[in-house]
Amino acid sequence: MKTYNNRAWFLILPVILCVAFSAILPLMTIVNYSVQDILSPSQSVFVGTEWFKLVMRDSELHGALYRQMLFSLSVLAIQIPLGILIALTMPAQGWKASLSLVLIALPLLIPWNVVGTIWQIFGRGDIGLLGYGVNSLGVNYNYTGDSIDAWVTVLVMDIWHWTPLVVLLCYAGLRAIPDAYYQAARIDGASRWAVFRFIQLPKLRNVLMIAVLLRFMDSFMIYTEPFVLTGGGPGNATTFLSQYLTQKAVGQFDLGPAAAFSLIYFLIILLFCFLLYNWMQRVGTGDQK
Repeated sequence: MKTYNNRAWFLILPVILCVAFSAILPLMTIVNYSVQDILSPSQSVFVGTEWFKLVMRDSELHGALYRQMLFSLSVLAIQIPLGILIALTMPAQGWKASLSLVLIALPLLIPWNVVGTIWQIFGRGDIGLLGYGVNSLGVNYNYTGDSIDAWVTVLVMDIWHWTPLVVLLCYAGLRAIPDAYYQAARIDGASRWAVFRFIQLPKLRNVLMIAVLLRFMDSFMIYTEPFVLTGGGPGNATTFLSQYLTQKAVGQFDLGPAAAFSLIYFLIILLFCFLLYNWMQRVGTGDQK
């Protein structure tokens, strides 16, 4: 009879403790706040699901959710194909490949608040290169006063900042494909599109799944960049769910509704990640049949 040594599980005990301290305990605190009305530091009243009902009837929440979904779907629709395209055009080896990887990864090294500041200056019509250049073409560009300009600026900023992550993941996936597949394709006279469709894209499926989930979760929680760039304006044009939550919790100090919305926010992210994961799994299984 074969025996197993389970002492290796003790190696992950520090990770479990860290997760419990940094995630589970704060989550339980949020759950506690979401069902109580905090009257004072020493007095609270149990209200059940009242805060959840109040939040779900909030029209501002509905608008923020719509903007968030539109933003996240736009990010995925642009960054995933663009990342694949850039990765396909990068050199496979040599000093050019190393230089390309370094240049591609540079935006990822910039802190989020600095990214917002860079684009805040970059988009100004008086001193910013982008703003001045667009206005010189006869386009009245003003991201602080026009909601469409603000939306497009935040979207382009996120594409510039995070597309390199997709590129690096796709590049690593492409380099992991054995050369034997390409040799067989050359022998069969396969076109470049056929190589991409039947060799590269199927082999990138797991990498793309990771890229989609990471970019969706991160874009759905975007806060710092649009907060620094536009402050959520003009009006509520770039106020996403995370900013709405911050306004509830910090600006208005409504701890009960903010806690209830935090749980709803958490469940929304889990639900959409679950749906995306299962959809990509089914697509990959269908391609392999």
